[in-house]
Amino acid sequence: MNDPSTLLILAVLIASTATHVSSDASNHRYKEADPVPLYANKVGPFHNPSETYRYFDLPFCVPDHVKEKKEALGEVLNGDRLVSAPYKLNFRDERTSAVVCKKTLNKEEVAQFRSAIDKDYYFQMYYDDLPIWGFIGKVDKEGKADPSEYKYLLYKHIQFDVLYNKDRVIEVSVRMDPHLLLDLTEDKEVDAEFLYTVKWKETDTPFEKRMEKYSSSSSLPHHLEIHWFSIINSCVTVLLLTGFLATILMRVLKNDFVKYAQDEEAADDQEETGWKYIHGDVFRYPKFKSLFAAALGSGTQLFILTVFIFILALVGVFYPYNRGALFTALVVIYALTSGIAGYTATSFYSQLEGKNWVRNLLLTGCLFCGPLFLTFCFLNTVAIVYSATAALPFGTIVVIVLIWTLVTSPLLVLGGIAGKNSKAEFQAPCRTTKYPREIPQLPWYRSALPQMAMAGFLPFSAIYIELYYIFASVWGHRIYTIYSILFIVFIILLIVTAFITVALTYFQLAAEDHEWWWRSFLCGGSTGLFIYAYCLYYYYARSDMSGFMQTSFFFGYMACICYGFFLMLGTVGFRASLFFVRHIYRSIKCE
Repeated sequence: MNDPSTLLILAVLIASTATHVSSDASNHRYKEADPVPLYANKVGPFHNPSETYRYFDLPFCVPDHVKEKKEALGEVLNGDRLVSAPYKLNFRDERTSAVVCKKTLNKEEVAQFRSAIDKDYYFQMYYDDLPIWGFIGKVDKEGKADPSEYKYLLYKHIQFDVLYNKDRVIEVSVRMDPHLLLDLTEDKEVDAEFLYTVKWKETDTPFEKRMEKYSSSSSLPHHLEIHWFSIINSCVTVLLLTGFLATILMRVLKNDFVKYAQDEEAADDQEETGWKYIHGDVFRYPKFKSLFAAALGSGTQLFILTVFIFILALVGVFYPYNRGALFTALVVIYALTSGIAGYTATSFYSQLEGKNWVRNLLLTGCLFCGPLFLTFCFLNTVAIVYSATAALPFGTIVVIVLIWTLVTSPLLVLGGIAGKNSKAEFQAPCRTTKYPREIPQLPWYRSALPQMAMAGFLPFSAIYIELYYIFASVWGHRIYTIYSILFIVFIILLIVTAFITVALTYFQLAAEDHEWWWRSFLCGGSTGLFIYAYCLYYYYARSDMSGFMQTSFFFGYMACICYGFFLMLGTVGFRASLFFVRHIYRSIKCE
C-alpha cells in the first residue's frame, strides 16, 4: 500500500473524482431557454479571505425554494456553501430589468447591509461552474472629509453578461448598475426593488479554453518577468553558494585527508585534532532519540506529500476554481502516506537501538497531527462563534475523523510494524567509544541559535520573492497557476538547505563538537521560522486583513504550515548531513 506509484495513482483518481463532482454542471450542453444552474456561494469582507458567510446571511431576495448543492469534502473545507440563487439565467434568454423581488428593509436589515458595505463585502456565485464576483455596494466619500457624512449605497440592479459558443456557456461576468442605488445611510425602513438584466453574446472561444481567462492573470508578461527574475536570483544564489561551499569543503577536506594520512604514517602518539579527533563520538546516538526518529518520520511523510502535490499540479489537476481539489488531495494523500511516516520513524528508531517502538509510533502519529488538530479545534470554534462558512459542519468533521481512524492510523501502524521488522542496522564507519569526550568551550556564534539563523537565511532568500505570490493567492484573491516555476523554486530550496546544513555540520565537527544530529535537523528546518517571520511582515505591511477571526486564521494555519516546513526541511538537512558525515569518516582510517 505504501508503494509511491500506487499512492500517486490513488491520489490522482480521488482528486480528479472530486474535480469532476464539482464540474458536472459544466459538461452540460443546453438548448434555448434551458435552465442553467446558478448557485449563490458566499459573501464576506474583500480583504479577509477566511471570513466568509452564507449568501443569505444578508437580507437579499430569497427564492421560493432554496436548494443546497451537495458538495465534495474539499469544497466544504474551502468554505463553499452553494445554494440556489434568486436569478433565472436560462440559456440565451435575455432579460431587461426583470424584478427579483420587492421588499421593505427594516432598521436591522438596513444596519446589516450598511455594515457589510462599510467592510467592503463582495459576493461570489457560480454559473455553470464558472465563478462570478461583485461588490454589494459602495461608500460615497466624494467631497466629504468627515466619516459621519459618508453615504452608504446598496447596488440594487445587477447585469449578467454571458458569452456562449453554440450550445455551451463560455464566460460570465457581472456589472453593478452605478445609477440604480439604494441609500442606506440613515436608520430607517426602506422600500427596495431588486432588479437584474441578462445579456447574451456569441463567441468563438472553444469550450476547452474557457478557464484560461482565470489563469491568464498570473501569466501576464510583467508577472512572468518577476517570476523569472525570482528564479534567476535564486539560481545565482544557489550556484554561488554551492560553488563556494563545494570549493571550500573540497579543499579543506583534501587538506584534512592528506594531513590525517601523514599523521598515520608518522608517530602514533601524535595527538589528533579536528573532526578526526572525535571519530569515537560522532556516531553516538542523539538525546531524545524517540522524538528525533518521530520528527524524521513526519518530515519524510510531508516531503512525499509535497512531491505528490507538485506532480498533481504539474499534470493540471489544480486548474483555477477547481473548487476544493487541493484540499481533497491534501487530506487523501496525507492519509495514504502515513505508512511512510510509521515505517521511517520506527525503522530509524530501531537502528538507534530504541526499545519502545509503540511509544515512538504514537509520537510519530501525533507530532504533526496533534498541533494541527488543536489549532483546528480553536479556529473552528472561532468560526462557529462568527457563524462563518469556515466552520465545518458536523458531518464533515465525522468524515475527517473516519479517514483518520480507518486509513491514517492503520497505515501508520502497518508502516511501523514493517519498520520494526526491517532489521536495518545503523551503518557507522567508526566504532563509538564507551564514554563521550567533553566538548570544548566554543564562541557564541557557534551555538545553536546563531547557526540556525545563518542556516535559515540563505534558503529563505532564495524563495522570498515567490512567497509573496503564494501568499497573495492563498490569503487573497490572486490566482496562482505557474506551478512549474514553483517546482523549480522548491528544488532550489532543497539544494540550498542541504548544502548550508552540510557546511555548518562540517564546521561544527571541525570545532570538535560531536552533537551534530539535532543541530543539523534544527538548522535545516530553520527556514520554516523565517517563513513565519515573513508572515508577520506580510500581514502588517502587504495585506489589509483585520479582525480577530481573520488574524487568528492567518497566524494559526500559517503556524501549522511553517511547522510542517520545519519538519520537512529539517529531515532534508539531517539526511544530507548524515550522508556527508558517513562519507568523510569512511574516507579516513579510524582506530
